[in-house]
Amino acid sequence: MLLASVHLCGWIFAFNERINVKIFSGTSNQPLAEAICASIGLELAKSTVKPFPDGETFVKIEENVRGEDVYLVQSTSPPTNHHLMEMFIMIDALRRASAARITTVLPFYGYARQDRKDQPRVPITAKLIANLLVAAGANRILTMDLHAQQIQGFFDIPVDHLYAAPVMYDYLKSKNLKDVVVVSPDVGGLKMAYAYSQVMEAGLAIVAKRRKSATEVESMAVIGEVKGKDVLLVDDLTETAGTLVAAADLLKKEGAASVMACVSHAVLGEVGVERLRNSAIDELVTTDTVLRPAISGVKITTLSVAGLLGEAIKRIHCNSSVTSLFEFKGGRTS
Repeated sequence: MLLASVHLCGWIFAFNERINVKIFSGTSNQPLAEAICASIGLELAKSTVKPFPDGETFVKIEENVRGEDVYLVQSTSPPTNHHLMEMFIMIDALRRASAARITTVLPFYGYARQDRKDQPRVPITAKLIANLLVAAGANRILTMDLHAQQIQGFFDIPVDHLYAAPVMYDYLKSKNLKDVVVVSPDVGGLKMAYAYSQVMEAGLAIVAKRRKSATEVESMAVIGEVKGKDVLLVDDLTETAGTLVAAADLLKKEGAASVMACVSHAVLGEVGVERLRNSAIDELVTTDTVLRPAISGVKITTLSVAGLLGEAIKRIHCNSSVTSLFEFKGGRTS
């Protein structure tokens, strides 16, 4: 006898006894998890996550998840190691509670910049995190704007990689920008910048840079025409804002009329905030993949990716394609 139903993926699905989709959240970004649930008409599932006096983490899943399709939302934002350990413990608790499938939703994948051996005797930490996720019991990964796309190959389980570009584009379209040139602040972001330039029908330029240290960047030259144009700097991640600020300063010196920055993950610390306050960047557009307090003295526009992640969760549950989520204005972000 059918006792409950929920509308997912455009069809009515009925379930015996209970709805078999549950979304849990760690403590790193609970507002985003709640927004995801609201976007698909579900309530955030109940769990207890609290510290012991010695700093260890206690987790208890407060609902029955036996045979359920479970999604755990946790960004690995600072304090990164704490949020990672909390995620592993929650996955283990869900696995031991007999969840049928555990999909880890990582809006921001920490340690993604450590994706290769660029000097002797260093780890490939992005691969280590992938191994630990699988060892803890994750069956699938849903993430957004990885710093390096090859990280998908670090997993031997399915990975759904989404892009914030469609959300960004909707906002940029409302700004009615004219005579725009899209600029990549370094060589690594050229593919992303090219995708933005295609859908916005804008020019493309690149800033050549030299990294002096982990927190300092020296911009060298601009390749492309930016004089008198509205510049859109695009990048996947900023923490100290060194790359963005150095690029923006150089672009203004080269005659750019204005500089707007679009960054998927703004993991801003005190150094980054202070640099942005004194930078040539007129507006920073980012998303809510990372939870951060309100910042004064900097014009930051935060767009929500909850609808995008919610739609992906619906499609994964229904075994439907997520490919169309990569497409917007007739183009592709990948």
